[in-house]
Amino acid sequence: MENFIVSARKYRPVTFESVVGQLHITNTLKNAIKNNQLAQAFLFCGPRGVGKTTCARILAKTINCLDLTPTGEACGTCASCISFQNGNSFNFHELDAASNNSVDDIRNLIDQVRIPPQAGKYKVYIIDEVHMLSQSAFNAFLKTLEEPPSYAIFILATTEKHKILPTILSRCQIFDFNRIKVEDMAKHLAKIATREEIAYDQDGLHLIAQKADGGLRDALSMFDQIVSFSNRQVNYQAVIDNLNILDYDYYFKVTEFLMAQNTPAALLLFDEILNNGFDGNNFITGLASHFRNILVCKDAATVQLLEVSENIKQKYLEQAKLASASFLISALNIANQCDLNYKISKNQRLQVELTLIKISHISQAVSLSQNPNVQQMAEQLKKKPENLAIPQASISPALPKQEVVEKAVPTLQEVEKVIAPAAAPQPEAPVAEININPKNLIPKLGNTLIPNLKNPTAIKTKEQLEDTIDYLTGDAKDDFTTEQFIEAWGTFSFKAKADGKMGLATLMMNYTPKLKDGYQIELEVENKLQANELVNERIDVLNYLRKQLNNFSITLEPVINEKQEERKLYTSRDKYQHLVEKNPKLEDFRKTFNLDIDF
Repeated sequence: MENFIVSARKYRPVTFESVVGQLHITNTLKNAIKNNQLAQAFLFCGPRGVGKTTCARILAKTINCLDLTPTGEACGTCASCISFQNGNSFNFHELDAASNNSVDDIRNLIDQVRIPPQAGKYKVYIIDEVHMLSQSAFNAFLKTLEEPPSYAIFILATTEKHKILPTILSRCQIFDFNRIKVEDMAKHLAKIATREEIAYDQDGLHLIAQKADGGLRDALSMFDQIVSFSNRQVNYQAVIDNLNILDYDYYFKVTEFLMAQNTPAALLLFDEILNNGFDGNNFITGLASHFRNILVCKDAATVQLLEVSENIKQKYLEQAKLASASFLISALNIANQCDLNYKISKNQRLQVELTLIKISHISQAVSLSQNPNVQQMAEQLKKKPENLAIPQASISPALPKQEVVEKAVPTLQEVEKVIAPAAAPQPEAPVAEININPKNLIPKLGNTLIPNLKNPTAIKTKEQLEDTIDYLTGDAKDDFTTEQFIEAWGTFSFKAKADGKMGLATLMMNYTPKLKDGYQIELEVENKLQANELVNERIDVLNYLRKQLNNFSITLEPVINEKQEERKLYTSRDKYQHLVEKNPKLEDFRKTFNLDIDF
C-alpha cells in the first residue's frame, strides 16, 4: 500500500505561477530576480496557510537556478533545482525559530553565513516563525542582518509581525500576504479534485473555502477529510454533515418565517437547530451574515461582495427582492446586539428567541409607523408643551388697572362653562366626571396666577374648584399674630390626619414652620421626598390658612436641609477606603509593593 501524502504537501506550489491568490507578491519577486534587484533580507508576514514559507522556498530555488525560463521561473531540471527538490542543496538552510529560538542557534547560523556557496550564486537562509526568537537572539542577529555577505539572503516568515523588533523590521523588505479569496480557493480545489478524479460540486467547494477563512492549507485539510468521509464524493451535503456547518436552507427558511411574521415557526426551527447540536451563538452570527448577504444583493453594484457559489447567489437574489432594506437593516442591528449580549446572558437560548421575536415584528412596526394617525400623534408628542406655560398678558397701558383685573379674572360661572360640557348641568354633589387639572385653566385665568401654583392637584369637586378660584383671585391682606398662625397651622394638621393625608400631617406636626417677612412661610424638611409631599398639598394648606387668617398674600415654601449622617463602615472595602481617605499614602504603599486586598 502506498504512503498517503496530504494534498497540502502533494500539491504545494513549486513555481511562482502556481501560487494561489498572491499575485502582487509573486510578480514583485519575479521582477526583482529578472532585474537583478534582490534585497538581502525579506520579511514575509500574513495569516497562516497563505503561502509565506512556500514563496520563500520558491524564491530560494529560483535565484540559484542555472537556466531560468523566459517568464522568470525555475527550470526544475538543472543540477541546482534537482538538488533543491531532493533536499540536499548546500545553498539552502531552513531554521524553525519556534524550536530553535536561543542566542546559540542564531550564532551557529551566523557561523554558517561566513562560508560562501561552493556551487551556485546565493546561500538562502529561511527563518520560519521568526517572532519566536528571544530578545538576545534578535540582538545577536542584528549586525549580520544589516551587513550580510553579498551571497547571503535572509527570508524571515511570521504570522505575528507586531512581535518583531522595529530594528529588525527596518532592515527587511516587507511583503504582506493577503487572505486567499473564496473564489480562488474553490477553483484550486476543483483543479485538485479533477486531477485526483474526485466527484465534486461547486456549492460544496465554496463551502469548504468559506470555512477555511482565507487559509488554503486549512481548505486542503478539510478537502482531504471530506474525501475520506464521503468516499470521494465532495458534494454540498457531505460538507455540511462532516464540518458541522449550518445549511443555507435553514437561514433562508427562518428569514421567510420572520418576514411573514410567523414567530412560532421561526422558534420551532431554532429548536430543531439546537437539537442538531449547533450552538445558539453560531446560529445568530450566521443569521446576521445571512441578512448582510441579502442586503448586498439589493444593489447590483454590491452583489460582487457575495462570496458564494452561483446557485446560492441566485437564492440570495430572489430573497432580496422580497425583503425591504428597512427590515434588513433593523434585523441586522437586533442580531448584532444579540451577538454582543450572548456571552454575558445567563439564559442564552431566551436571548436568541427574544431576538427572533423582535425581528418578526419589524414589519408590523414599520407599517404602524406609516399610519397617518400614528404619525400625527408622534408629531404632537414631539411638540414642546408650550400650552402649559403661563402666557404673558399683553396689557394696554391706556386701560385702568381695575379694568385690566376685571378682564383678566373670570367669574366662577365663566370657569364652570370652560370645565363642564355646555349640554350637561353641573350637579351639586361631587361627581367623578369632574377631573380637570388647573393647568388647563391657566390660559383662561390670565396673569393672576401666583408663583406658588407649581404642582396643582386635580379638581374633582365644585368645592375644590371654588377653593382654586379663591386661591387665584383673593385679595384680602389682614395682619395676624404668630400665635394665630400657629393655631391655624395646628388645626389644619389635625384636619389633614383626619382626612387620611398622613404624609402631610406628619410633616406639619413634626417640623416647625417659620414665619418670615411678607407673610412668607418656610418649612424646613430633610429631603426632596418631603418637599414634594408638601408641594403636592400646598394649595389645600394655603387655602385654609388664607381663609382662617384672612390674608391671601401668604406663601409657603419648603426648604431642604439635608443632614449628613455619619457613614457606617460595614464591609472591608469601606473600612479600607476610610483609611485611605485619612492617609492617602496607604494606597501608594499598596501599589509600590503590588499588594492584593481580599475584599
